[in-house]
Amino acid sequence: MEKQPGPISRLLSLDAMRGFTIAAMIMVNFPGSEEFVFSTLSHTKWNGLTFTDLIAPVFLYIVGVSIAFAYSKRLSISGPKGDLYKKIIIRSLKIFAVGMFLNMMPHFNLSDLRYTGTLHRIAIVFLVCAILFLNTTWKQQAILGISILILYWLALVLIPTPGMGKVMLERGNNLAAWVDQQYLPGKMWQGNWDPEGILSTFPSIVTGITGMLAGRLMLTSLTSNETSNYLMSSGLIVAAAGYFWNLTFPVNENLWSSSFVLVTSGFASMLFGTLYFIIDIKGRKKGIAPGVIFGANAIAVYVLADILALFFYTFEFGGKALNEIAVSFMSQAGMDPRLASMIYAVFFVCINFIPAYILYKRKIFIKL
Repeated sequence: MEKQPGPISRLLSLDAMRGFTIAAMIMVNFPGSEEFVFSTLSHTKWNGLTFTDLIAPVFLYIVGVSIAFAYSKRLSISGPKGDLYKKIIIRSLKIFAVGMFLNMMPHFNLSDLRYTGTLHRIAIVFLVCAILFLNTTWKQQAILGISILILYWLALVLIPTPGMGKVMLERGNNLAAWVDQQYLPGKMWQGNWDPEGILSTFPSIVTGITGMLAGRLMLTSLTSNETSNYLMSSGLIVAAAGYFWNLTFPVNENLWSSSFVLVTSGFASMLFGTLYFIIDIKGRKKGIAPGVIFGANAIAVYVLADILALFFYTFEFGGKALNEIAVSFMSQAGMDPRLASMIYAVFFVCINFIPAYILYKRKIFIKL
């Protein structure tokens, strides 16, 4: 019989990791100028990996860890779980609905509506992983995750793309894009394909599962140092496996390829293990306050950023938006336009920190 996980105190490392991830997400989503961006602060065009490509999977990994912490006590309680399932479903629907609201901003044109996005994927991954956590063992979760990655890989490299007559892994010309073209309603982000499409959602769920497995590890009877070591060493092994899988199935965020899942989950595990060792074991907490504050209302701050962006990126003053004015001023002063664009993005992150700080100080925690 599987040992039931026990209680664990709140981890500052996880809160800080969540908050800094959201801050990074805002920074790369809102550069000062879309035209001038350092390559690592942009998503890869297709195959490859940048800093920006790491952000979404790291957050889904954190979602998985959080699920393990939030629902571990329920595993030792017998009886119906109907109320818990209801709460999980309602929370997922709220996150998805907020994602739809952001997709409609600012014009609310229903004829040009996109049904996918970052929050949509978070909602789906949370829903599936939470239900899995309550009904399966960690071994079953691991087997399911590995099976999904293998089946996804085989499907994309063995099944010819309909209409093409051959296997293709090109932008807009692959099995995942074809499925979206046939069955995904509404507008697609890239015209004829979507990076948060139907098939790629399955391996993204595995990213959440890797976080749940890490959370299970945290809840065992291992010592803190042993847990940290296991997180970092297993992360290195998983990332290395993804690197070698890349030889036959390229690391690709747009496809959320199986190799991408392993490389990014491995990185997330190493990062989590490192932060856990430094912050929670060694007690070194200097500099983590911004992350903890952002992390306390992570999704709320992410939503707020889209709303504040209307003023800082959309509304025009004298014929230009604030970001255009700022980047132009810094560029004319002799600064690299890419650096000017990044500085404005960091400035916008700081703007979002103000309401996050106010909410945190007033102990207001908005849980979608």
